[in-house]
Amino acid sequence: MQATQLRTMDDAALQKQLDDLYQELFNLRFQRAAGQLPNFNRLTQVKREIARVKTVLRERAHAQEAQAK
Repeated sequence: MQATQLRTMDDAALQKQLDDLYQELFNLRFQRAAGQLPNFNRLTQVKREIARVKTVLRERAHAQEAQAK
């Protein structure tokens, strides 16, 4: 997902997306350990998507702190 698409989502949807991505990452790591992972590139993709979501959430938190001051 692109960062521009993530910025249009609300905080609850972003948190849900983050939870889903962490669950997928857990499953992919488990598959890798069992030797059943068909696509190793998906691990990298999921990690990057997690980073994008966390970045958008962090940007919003900083914006709220700046407004409070």
